[in-house]
Amino acid sequence: MPRPALPRTQAGLVILLGSMTGLASVAGDIYLPSLPEVIADLGTSREWVQATITSTMLGGATGQLLIGPLSDRYGRRQPVLAGLALHVAASLAIIFTPSIGLLIGLRFCQGIGNASAGVVAMAIIRDLRSGSQAAKLLSQLMLVIGVAPLFAPTIGTALAGLGTWRYAFVFLAVVGLGLGAFVWLRVPDTRTDEVKRAASGLGPAFGAYWRLLKDRRFMGYGLIPGLAQSAVMAWVISSPFLIRGQFHQSAAVFSLIFALCGVFMVAGAQVNAALVYRFKPKTLLLAALPVELGFALTGLAVSFTDWFGLWGMIGGIGAMLFMNGLVPANSSALALSRHGEAAGAASALIGTVQLGFSALVMSLLSVLGDTQREMAAVQSGVLIAALGIVLLGGGYRRSRPPAGG
Repeated sequence: MPRPALPRTQAGLVILLGSMTGLASVAGDIYLPSLPEVIADLGTSREWVQATITSTMLGGATGQLLIGPLSDRYGRRQPVLAGLALHVAASLAIIFTPSIGLLIGLRFCQGIGNASAGVVAMAIIRDLRSGSQAAKLLSQLMLVIGVAPLFAPTIGTALAGLGTWRYAFVFLAVVGLGLGAFVWLRVPDTRTDEVKRAASGLGPAFGAYWRLLKDRRFMGYGLIPGLAQSAVMAWVISSPFLIRGQFHQSAAVFSLIFALCGVFMVAGAQVNAALVYRFKPKTLLLAALPVELGFALTGLAVSFTDWFGLWGMIGGIGAMLFMNGLVPANSSALALSRHGEAAGAASALIGTVQLGFSALVMSLLSVLGDTQREMAAVQSGVLIAALGIVLLGGGYRRSRPPAGG
């Protein structure tokens, strides 16, 4: 059998890495329209069903912390193949789960498996690119990462229409098997000699986390994707209950609206891909964050009135998501450019922060409620924090500047 080799074209590379990175989003979003049906089927409450999403995030965070250093130590292939096997097994088990408690546990396992594909894809990007080139590739990935979960709720709605929400997990098992075959054929070990030397044993591989945590500039830029993702997650978590509950729309309409809003974020990422060779990643970050925050604050102000209704809310969310498309790619590129010798661990730490913040937002909204006002307040808060990190900087400004920053 010939040795696996990455696709030779940029488009092929984007499809491969985008498919790996987008798996977790598809797995998380595909049954969002069916959450009310899950509540009825398992005889549970909204809070417990939302916990299935939180457990997936926590599983992803745990998996990333484990898989990042392992991919630095043992190569990029084995960890992702093992993780995809766990994803498939958990998906198949969910089909037969009789209780909400078991569903929460299996979703945690599914999150660990999903993490393998995402963190290894990000590590491969750092193996191959840095600075503006990495930001451009990350933005192009959004065309795949963003489009896949856009249609995931629509697919989930169609599958649920065949009889049950559980069919979504049959689909996820098939996707996992297909992606595993793709990885087997197309993902070689892309580690650089620098990575192999730095991760010569498990101790040094996991010890990379200590170096990363001490680098204040890396941590500053590494927090921003998580905060930006939290603003998106506030919408993802609240959207089924806002659109189907507050505005009394059907599951099919919800899926269309969800896809429409996602198109805005994908469009923003493609604009970013066109701009990264004209402007530095930090310049784009400084331009995008204040505008995104402005849209979030506008949404918060409007939530205290009865103006514009459903489509007014969708317009504001779409504008905010468009600007969000310019944030994670640039901040991730700035963070990853600093530690090429620990690409897996660096990617894992950024991804864990994203999932951790998203889980906190999920828990916060479970307590506060899923109204438009609470959603907009959380979005405004996390974006204020992100902008503050960029503007105030603190001690990490004194560290060596990252390439391309």
